[in-house]
Amino acid sequence: MSRNEKKAAVCLIWGLFVAASVFWTGLAVYSDEPAGIPASVSQFVPAPQKTFNIWPDLPPGGVPADLKEESWRDVGDSYHSVFVNNVAIPTLAYYPAENPNGACVLIFPGGGYATLAYNYEGADIAKWFAQAGVSAFVLKYRVPSREGVPRYWAAFQDAQRAIRLVRSNAEEYGIDPNKIGVLGFSAGGHLAFIMANESDTKTYEPIDDIDKVDPKPNFAVPIYPGYLLEDINDFSELKLSDAIKIDPNAPPHFIAVASDDANRGFASAILYCELKRKGVPVELHIPLEGGHGFGVREDKGVAAEWIQNCEKWLHTIKMIQ
Repeated sequence: MSRNEKKAAVCLIWGLFVAASVFWTGLAVYSDEPAGIPASVSQFVPAPQKTFNIWPDLPPGGVPADLKEESWRDVGDSYHSVFVNNVAIPTLAYYPAENPNGACVLIFPGGGYATLAYNYEGADIAKWFAQAGVSAFVLKYRVPSREGVPRYWAAFQDAQRAIRLVRSNAEEYGIDPNKIGVLGFSAGGHLAFIMANESDTKTYEPIDDIDKVDPKPNFAVPIYPGYLLEDINDFSELKLSDAIKIDPNAPPHFIAVASDDANRGFASAILYCELKRKGVPVELHIPLEGGHGFGVREDKGVAAEWIQNCEKWLHTIKMIQ
């Protein structure tokens, strides 16, 4: 082998090693400094008091080699909806309560486990709850879904870690560790349900003492939750997807969805019945109109009033005194 051939071989081997390292560890994309809200969209996203990484290093499974750089974009609609794509390093954004009542909510934006509707299903909701006295955190969980695992798995890992992190630091944030709930929209609503009913599932190997903390929420608020039925357009089966498991010891649920949102209202009604059958406290709101993705947009009418009803419900279940 000539000198040039040897050099080429060494370069090839080194290149393969670097590529493998990036695939398995994602070392090239991790930073101790959490990614904040880019200036290009900051006028449309309420600013948190602080943002921090939920994992001390790379998340479980590392970062896929083909994952593009994280990006935020205003989609250009009249609402200036902001979406986040290609999340490699999940974060929590903290919105402290203005007049704390001890309750706390972790918010999971929707986006089909492919993207995150970050402002109108995340930061805007956190700001509303903070003004109502409830401390709020927005979880920027990993998207898109990772290959080889259920579509929600990476998000589930991030959600478990997030609630453990918040609960373990409850005193610092001035919250009651027994008044921490989860709230999500669409795919995030599905994630909130999974957290409430399958929180004891071991999704990753413990990495520190934080992972000894119970990740089960004290209440769950799935808003127009997705993936409850096998087919979004099927109205023939009065049966939830086989993947939906209900824990009889699950915390109280508050569900809101519009009747004209494909079959999600139909599916949520079935979910309500199954939760009641298992003895889980649940409240359900299904206004006639609202479509999908109404958030708290005032032009969506009654559908958008779910958040005021949710606040009243939190009083009913004694999360707010």
